[in-house]
Amino acid sequence: MRMGCLAAFLTASFFILSAGPRETRAAENFGLPGDVAGHVLLEETQFDYAQEIAIGYYEGGWKLYEVRESACYLQAPAEEAVPEDLPEDLILLLEEPENTYLAATAAMSLVNAAGALDRIRFSSQTAENWYVPEAAAAMQEGSLVFAGKYSEPDYELLLGQDCDLAVESTMILHTPKVKEKLESLGIPVFVDRSSYENHPLGRTEWVKVYGALFGCEEEAEQFFRSQAEKVESLGQPEMSGKKIAFFYINPAGIAVVRRTDDYVPEMIRMAGGTYVPENAAGPQDSHTSTINMTMEDFYAGAKDADCLIYNASIDAPLDNIGDLTAKNPLFADFKAVKEGNVWCTDQYLYQAADRIGDLILEFNAAMTRTDDSGLQFLKKIDFQS
Repeated sequence: MRMGCLAAFLTASFFILSAGPRETRAAENFGLPGDVAGHVLLEETQFDYAQEIAIGYYEGGWKLYEVRESACYLQAPAEEAVPEDLPEDLILLLEEPENTYLAATAAMSLVNAAGALDRIRFSSQTAENWYVPEAAAAMQEGSLVFAGKYSEPDYELLLGQDCDLAVESTMILHTPKVKEKLESLGIPVFVDRSSYENHPLGRTEWVKVYGALFGCEEEAEQFFRSQAEKVESLGQPEMSGKKIAFFYINPAGIAVVRRTDDYVPEMIRMAGGTYVPENAAGPQDSHTSTINMTMEDFYAGAKDADCLIYNASIDAPLDNIGDLTAKNPLFADFKAVKEGNVWCTDQYLYQAADRIGDLILEFNAAMTRTDDSGLQFLKKIDFQS
């Protein structure tokens, strides 16, 4: 990017932007400045559900991204010169990055859905760990290459092949030296906070963020609308009265469940179900999405569940009901096991941020159907153990 002087964009703009992240999107002081040193805000991306991001389009082709509790990013048009003395809390991005290092695994499906996979050159996952078929194929073809995991990137490879952007999850905040090193090499770090979205569709709506970053806004908008319409097609499903438990058993024999305020229980509620155990609240000030329960506590809270859904995105999938009862004999006394209503997720689940709408429909199917025909993320467990 050419460096120079852009006096019209200095002073007032940097005074406004250096204020740092705002507390909440709902607060009056969260949002984009309407005028940045004479560069008028022309349009703000409309988010129906996402609350962790704001995107503004300004005169002259400038884009401004504000990620809650993270940073402000200024995306400069290619034809514009930019000043050298940018404030530390304003991160400069290329107009349309072409050699991106994607270390936020869940974002890959969103980038792909926006039609921008060809802008991703470096991956923090190897081919066998990608459940996004297009990403795995790109690695096999060589257009996408492994550049080290997020905590140990291959700096020499990234620098040698002109990496122009690193997209990281909030896990990068636990390895600040890596973030600092990338930035010292001239590679801006964009932190994805989609996992902090409370509404399930808020996560999918981050497809609009990648549409903006890579200049694919129309494709991103169309894709998001298709997912939202799938959920809207359910209307307001009457509560089926069916209780759903979503969990896995860790190697220590502990039941790991989602917090009641997590996005997975919300998807179950949107599908028309009731999430159990109901006491899996966790501390209010924690960002942890899961709660560990002893098997006895899990049994007390979920033994009467009408449907069990085993989370195989973390643990190995269940082939039959014997795999579940082998983890703990108490499962034989669960209502859902006795009635043959046990399901298992696909391992692709945690990489499928683009398919939240489809997953909600499948949760509804688990409550209303007796077979898994046509389903992608859920399968009915074989009771012929």
